Amino acid sequence: MKFVTTIIIGAGQAGLAMSKHLTDRSIDHVLLERGKIANSWKTERWDSLQLLTPNWQSRLPDYRYTGNDPDGFMNMKQVVSFLDGFASKITAPVHENTTVQSVERRFNRYIVKTSRGSWSCSTLVLANGACSVPSIPKAAEAIPSSVRQMSPLEYKNPEQLDPGGVLVVGGSATGVQLAAEIHRSGRPVTLSTGEHIRVPRTYRNRDIKWWMDSLGLMDLLYTEMEDLTRARKLPSLQLVGSDDRIMLDLNCLQQMGIELAGRLAGFNNGKVQFSGSLANMCALADLKMGRLLDSIDEWIEENGDPEPDFKSHRFEPTAVRESPPLLLDLSGGQIKTIIWATGYRADYSWLDVPVLDRKGNIKHAGGVVDAPGMYVMGLPFLRTRKSTLIDGVDDDARFLANHLHQSLDQAVA
Repeated sequence: MKFVTTIIIGAGQAGLAMSKHLTDRSIDHVLLERGKIANSWKTERWDSLQLLTPNWQSRLPDYRYTGNDPDGFMNMKQVVSFLDGFASKITAPVHENTTVQSVERRFNRYIVKTSRGSWSCSTLVLANGACSVPSIPKAAEAIPSSVRQMSPLEYKNPEQLDPGGVLVVGGSATGVQLAAEIHRSGRPVTLSTGEHIRVPRTYRNRDIKWWMDSLGLMDLLYTEMEDLTRARKLPSLQLVGSDDRIMLDLNCLQQMGIELAGRLAGFNNGKVQFSGSLANMCALADLKMGRLLDSIDEWIEENGDPEPDFKSHRFEPTAVRESPPLLLDLSGGQIKTIIWATGYRADYSWLDVPVLDRKGNIKHAGGVVDAPGMYVMGLPFLRTRKSTLIDGVDDDARFLANHLHQSLDQAVA
């Protein structure tokens, strides 16, 4: 058995950021990665995906984007190259192709069994990500075998799909992007959506992420949220990273010819059932977008206008058919594929320490887990709104590395 002070499970942006901060504090550690560095970016993303955040927002500890297109959006090869470059710069002690099989606590240490031997450590950082397993509703079990089902982790491009119609379930960033791409391939597409967050890609000639960053919205602490549980479950913004900087909202999808339906409510007698709340969900999303734009306008009044040639304006409300479909018959063969863009969850099936709640979520306070010397990174609103973004892991890692360092000092004292 090998001994080390700290083990980091996962070598994506969160694990690498933590590695940098532990190195800065002279804390010996290793990173255990089931595949290669940035494995999920390499193997679990669709071919055309680009980051939703502009390149200037790709910031890691003492390392950031330095190319000639700061307002562009990295594709997956560029993201992998960016993270590989960071890992090389910090000489991260990564053990690749090392799958964690179990973690348990014995005699005040953590025992980590892997596919390449066992480790023992005093402190443990879980940085294996929030998107390990797709969250697919129970209704999927009743879908007939004649209809192919897949998650975005399996989807690569439309050529994978059988000819025929596609039902995309979920109206967040992933759902709207896949619906648009699949529709462009010539297949009829229906998008089922419940609650969603509509925002423009740009407003008053600045990227919406620039405005959110300037307003301090991305730095809101988890302790400042009235309903943290809800904040951690909110869908991602309806955004796409593209050279033309289009606003890929439900209006855009309908103009393309994509059919809209409400939230998928169930499956019965060969028919998918949709909620009748589509109009209400769209009106709520429009209202929230209006409030965000109001906040931007107020910020400009107080701080000055960085783009004085571009004035305040509002976007057309989301158009909703008077009678959106409530049923979709799968027995006729028109729908050949269902893609469940319904979110993800972290996988802790190998964690034999009692730190999970009844829903399988890890219990923590801002990344400090309810177990001695254990920490978690990369989860939605872990410490701030940007915790799941490349731009957010530096602040989280700095805070948690300080906490970890102090806990080690107290154990020695």
